[in-house]
Amino acid sequence: MVLADYTTLRVGGSASRFVEVEKPEEAVEVVAAADRTGEPVLILGGGSNVVVPDEGFAGTVVRMTTGGLHVETTSDLVAVTAQAGEDWDQLVALSVTERWSGLETMSGIPGLIGATPIQNVGAYGGEVSETITNVTVYDRLSGATGSMKPAECHFTYRSSVFKGSDRYVVLDVTYTLEASPLARPIRYDELSLALGAEVGARLPLTAVREAVLRLRRRKGMVLDAADPDTASAGSFFTNPIVPLAQVADLPADLPRWPQPDGMVKISAAWLIEHAGFGRGYGEGPARISTKHTLALTNRGGARTADLLALAGEIRDGVRRQYGIELSHEPVVVGAVL
Repeated sequence: MVLADYTTLRVGGSASRFVEVEKPEEAVEVVAAADRTGEPVLILGGGSNVVVPDEGFAGTVVRMTTGGLHVETTSDLVAVTAQAGEDWDQLVALSVTERWSGLETMSGIPGLIGATPIQNVGAYGGEVSETITNVTVYDRLSGATGSMKPAECHFTYRSSVFKGSDRYVVLDVTYTLEASPLARPIRYDELSLALGAEVGARLPLTAVREAVLRLRRRKGMVLDAADPDTASAGSFFTNPIVPLAQVADLPADLPRWPQPDGMVKISAAWLIEHAGFGRGYGEGPARISTKHTLALTNRGGARTADLLALAGEIRDGVRRQYGIELSHEPVVVGAVL
């Protein structure tokens, strides 16, 4: 099974064994059986945030196709438990239709439910860690299935206890949302401008979702087979978070966002562009998106090696120019960038 067919970057070789599971207990059985024989395992969801090597994967790839939602409501809260194989944006769309507030700013993000706690998915001022109240996992170390509360997940910016580790298999996620037709207060300047509203305003869920989708489409961040800029893994680099003293030595026009802990988040897109890597940069089939500096795209026929070489060139260029080390957001399988 060629894994390029299951990733949004459209790269990656074949798997030694490829298994699709429709129930969480099937996922546990397959992973446990592989662990008993020492066979490597790769859990694959929507393939939107993973880079698979050209050589493929010498082990079992478990593709999560588990489905199902369970909803519990009170007068002002809604707890939605979604199986790992459910589509993320379909849940966001449902939350808007049903007037469940909390996920709307993360509209249009490709991928499945199981990936959301791993990456602490977020956009336009919102993160899933603000709504997640439980993650059911299979612990490959103990061989047990159990629940993990938010404190145990150690959520940070685009990361968690799950990222960079293969110990846990996410089986389902519970999001607790507000029963309201209004979105959470707008926190992100770009979104507030798109909506013509002040930061802090609460607007209808439908208006916020539509605005986010417009912004994402403009950046090539909503999957579209006809648009080569969407053959990507989304933002390839995260915004660096650095000490305040380090920011003082950087250009004054570099966008920055103070953090509660005294650190400062700075714009990776600005660093990349001002280090000489503009939109469309690249000579081969692997290039920076023509719409969004943070996205690396496969213009057709690119190999994983091409994409990683481009990513390394960008990372090294930013380090030379500004002394800032960029970190990649997608999971890179079988390679060190």
